[in-house]
Amino acid sequence: MKILHVLDHSVPLFSGYSFRSRSIIHSQRALGLAPVVLTSPKHGSDRDGMEEIAGIRYYRTASLGSDLTADIPFAGEIKLMARLARRIETVAKLEKINVIHSHSPLLNGLPALRISRRLDVPSVYEARAFWEDAAVDHGTFTEGSIRYRVSRGLETFLFKHTDRAVTICESMRQEISERGVPVANVSVVPNGVDTEECTPLARSAKLARRLGVNGGPVFGFIGSFYRYEGLRFLVENYPKIRAQIPNARLMLVGGGEEEQALKEMAHANEGILFTGRVPHNEIAEYYSLVDVFVCPRLRVRLTDMVTPLKPLESMAMGKAVLASDVGGHRELIDDGKTGVLFKAENPEDFVMQAARLAGDHHLRARLGEAGRCFVSNERSWDKLAKRYVEIYHQLVASKP
Repeated sequence: MKILHVLDHSVPLFSGYSFRSRSIIHSQRALGLAPVVLTSPKHGSDRDGMEEIAGIRYYRTASLGSDLTADIPFAGEIKLMARLARRIETVAKLEKINVIHSHSPLLNGLPALRISRRLDVPSVYEARAFWEDAAVDHGTFTEGSIRYRVSRGLETFLFKHTDRAVTICESMRQEISERGVPVANVSVVPNGVDTEECTPLARSAKLARRLGVNGGPVFGFIGSFYRYEGLRFLVENYPKIRAQIPNARLMLVGGGEEEQALKEMAHANEGILFTGRVPHNEIAEYYSLVDVFVCPRLRVRLTDMVTPLKPLESMAMGKAVLASDVGGHRELIDDGKTGVLFKAENPEDFVMQAARLAGDHHLRARLGEAGRCFVSNERSWDKLAKRYVEIYHQLVASKP
């Protein structure tokens, strides 16, 4: 069975989005499916083409380049979807696709739905977040604005008309059902990890020496520096942790829109290390230095509803996780058993729990072991990918 995955972007670009996509695709191939990938113009390709990565064919769509319609509302989005629709139809016919599986945002989903109807093949739309909420956090537009309402309305239309909607957590499925979509038409395939790739690693003494983190406990964050991740809260309150644990270090690995502001905040504080972005094949070595992985997400609609990937990766690596008690974290972490939750945006509770974890090696080891067990049993991709197989077979069987 051939599945066409329509993606915003993919490897070799690195992001949580592309990592989930890669895991889905490789796990599906291991289960006997034949996945094919098509990326949107937003991937940044200079022309239509195809490349093979790890045995998977990746079809590219030429980017829009400089768009003279940028000042006309929605003109750029319409042009992008028209170009992508033509590419979807071309690739689907060439590869003799059995199912078209588009992944958010809706700029992928709407053209995929249109072509699936034209070619009479089943369609799946997978929402990994409600992108209008992410746009609000990024400042692209405001909640309740025309663009917000249009984006939400179009995605609701997509949920209602695709053959099967997929999302990553129960809170998102509940939200979709409240928009009038039958619960039976919405499946959950949560975030997962490759437990063979994400596995506990002995502490890298060489990297520790190079970064100067020998000695005290290391609090770490590895990921993109978005506002909603709460890294300003983390940096602002780190001195209170250091006041109790003078040799504690804070290591921030990655980069993004908040990076400069965070560096300015941390300028006068000792013990905060910014590594910058690091190659993906070196991430495990940086994880090996972390004693407590911190996920201080702020409480906003997006974080209350969407489950992140980083806590799962950290648990798979056998790390103790300290996370804010937003809804997305509560769905992943059993407080006191597979990790520790603190009251979101509450400095006193955060510092208390951080100091508790830093001072108790046995607690960290117990949490790390339990977290690794949870991920291996319930969130490994070799198990999660089987849900897609069931969905595809049901949809194909329903076609004449």
